[in-house]
Amino acid sequence: MKTKQVEDRLRIYWLIVVGIFVLILVRLFMLQVVEASAYRTQSEENRVRIIPIQAPRGEILDRNGVVLAKNKQVFSVTLDQSGGTIPEAVINRLAEILGSTYPEITPASIQEQIKQHQGRRYEPILIKRDIDMTMITRLEEARRDLPGVNIEVEPIRDYPFSTENGDPIAGHLLGFVREINADELNQRNQQAEEGGYYKPGDLIGKDGLEKVYEEYLRGLDGARQVEVNTYNRPISELTTVAATPGNSLILTLDAKLQQTLEKSLDETLLALQQQGKEKAKAGAAVVIDVKTGAILAMASRPNLNPNDFVGSMSQDMVDFYYRSQPAAAINRAIAGVYPPGSTFKPITALAALESQAVKPQQRLISCAGYYPVKPFIGCTGAHGPVNLYTGMAKSCNTYFQEAGRLAGPERMVMVGQQFGLGRRTGIDLPGESQGLLPNPQWKRDLNAAILEKRYQKRFEELEQKYADLLAQAPDEKTYNDLLKKKERERKQLEALYDIDYRFATSWQPYDTFNMSIGQGNNNYTPLQLANYVATLANGGQHFQPYLVDHIVSPQGKTVRQFGPTLLNQVAISPENLEAVKTAMVAVTQPGGTAWSLFRDFPDTIRVAAKTGTAQTGRLGDDKNKDFHGVFVAFAPADNPQIAFAGIVEYGGHGSTSSGYVCRAVFQEYFGLNQQPETGAPVNREVTLPEGGSSVGIDSPGTESNNQSVNDVNNESPNESENDQSNQSEDESEIKNEAENEPEKPLPGSIDDEIGESSSNSADQADAKPPSSGLETGT
Repeated sequence: MKTKQVEDRLRIYWLIVVGIFVLILVRLFMLQVVEASAYRTQSEENRVRIIPIQAPRGEILDRNGVVLAKNKQVFSVTLDQSGGTIPEAVINRLAEILGSTYPEITPASIQEQIKQHQGRRYEPILIKRDIDMTMITRLEEARRDLPGVNIEVEPIRDYPFSTENGDPIAGHLLGFVREINADELNQRNQQAEEGGYYKPGDLIGKDGLEKVYEEYLRGLDGARQVEVNTYNRPISELTTVAATPGNSLILTLDAKLQQTLEKSLDETLLALQQQGKEKAKAGAAVVIDVKTGAILAMASRPNLNPNDFVGSMSQDMVDFYYRSQPAAAINRAIAGVYPPGSTFKPITALAALESQAVKPQQRLISCAGYYPVKPFIGCTGAHGPVNLYTGMAKSCNTYFQEAGRLAGPERMVMVGQQFGLGRRTGIDLPGESQGLLPNPQWKRDLNAAILEKRYQKRFEELEQKYADLLAQAPDEKTYNDLLKKKERERKQLEALYDIDYRFATSWQPYDTFNMSIGQGNNNYTPLQLANYVATLANGGQHFQPYLVDHIVSPQGKTVRQFGPTLLNQVAISPENLEAVKTAMVAVTQPGGTAWSLFRDFPDTIRVAAKTGTAQTGRLGDDKNKDFHGVFVAFAPADNPQIAFAGIVEYGGHGSTSSGYVCRAVFQEYFGLNQQPETGAPVNREVTLPEGGSSVGIDSPGTESNNQSVNDVNNESPNESENDQSNQSEDESEIKNEAENEPEKPLPGSIDDEIGESSSNSADQADAKPPSSGLETGT
């Protein structure tokens, strides 16, 4: 009996053992036969990896082949999720290592990167670009804890050609690249065609030429198919599809001239700050080929360093570029708008000459130190009888106010528009401002809108006031009295509105006077000023400025060629153009406001110029002390090649700020390379062309009045009427209103809401010319 029980148990055990073996055999059959193909594929996928090959962006070079933007190889950290979900432990460990050096890397930031790659498991996920060798060592030491973490080599942008302080030149022009964001990714991929699609982590042009020519600069990525071991390291290469580099841009820019421009602008700003002009922290300048519109140099300050945008940015860096005043990210050469001051006077002269009411040699008016029409805007001195040549050389406000009155605002606007003022130039850069060339219709529309909004509020307040009073009226008599009172106040308000409307929306004489000397609401970019002067210099051909000469493929083939684009030929007689150009030459001759800057230039390189000292028009600024220094010029005067326009914010006089930048640029361009004179004061008895009187000129570049670029004096020499005859534009502080003017706007005028300069708020009612005359921004 006992033996039988044992046998039964053994039989059961054998059945169990046999059953287990049968199950094992069935499973082996399923794995090796039925599911073999699937597991073979999965094994292959774990063994084979696709490694993208980042295509290098095309280079950016100057007209002479100097490399301004190129690529350099860096190490970057990526995650490979082709093997499945990345374990949380790996994410935390990776964040711990990277975060010790790069605090922006956290588990959450890595998870966000993984989330953006959903649906693209075979694409490596970029976690951190451009890590140092110390970090590479740490990651390699922790390799066993970091399956799926790889270190790749990829190209990033580098801007090698720099100024003496180490910043790359032409930063605002070149722009910068950064990682594409979600919105850009969606937009670009909707537009993607031959250039291929973008993926998270790709670098894209965000500003400047990098942005405008993104489709040309961007290359086409390639890929490597490699076999990897259990540690995910490549052990053999299977196939490779090479990356196609991007096309390169060949600019019209001259790197050496650009370097000179930036260096001089930096030195000028520093010198002004050291001499007490603490606000002189910003400026811009443009150099243009007058025969084509090609940009030879362009700079803006504070500077933008494109290398700062390649990696992560600190909060201080973000504040410097976007939140500080002045913000460094703004390209002031194309986005900054400024009153031109006296650099607008050639436009006024052309308008007056074209009206045929003025002749070049005509002594249009006798300047007593102020214009003899209310509000008596002052001049830079008492110049006596003045014609075009002496008026331009001395920057005589009185002459140009009379010329502007005879020409009329409509003709000045028409001439200004032909030269491109108040209109975007169309340059191949993002963020260009339009500027403003004011005109009667513009003033009418703007002030009408402001008045309507203002009075609508006052009418609403009136209604609310009496609604409350009427609701509390104790009896019918009081109620009716309140209604009558409300009606009287409403009619008074309507009458006041009518008075304000008629005055504020009509073009006043002082609008014409301000416009004629480049003040009021005149606001232009330095590029517009440079292009207008270039148009004047070349005889009236108004070209579109451009920065890229041509685009070449990696094989050296020209992909696209650019060149001069003539926008219009100005409808100005050649005789009048020549007369104004000759008058601008007088500015740099003995007795002119820019004589000291170019007096040592050879006769073969005569310079035509116009200085400007412009009221800023900014709220809170002192209208008697805060001025922008503006300067425009072209050379050689007899056969113009290049034109210049520059501004130094709060730089004071144009001849002692941006004028020095122009001098340095012209010295470099024409191979003069001489330093500005220093030493003993220079006082010359000079005779202005075409009947001007002889006057003693203390050069602004000498110690006699302490107004060189290294010693800028902000004191006004206008202490007595007798001193005026010896004052040039750049020897005087500028005042725009009568000394006895009350601090209030004209009756019915629109105040600072409109943004007019303080010159538009002079009291016309009882204004009288002061005994010592007036001065204004010129």
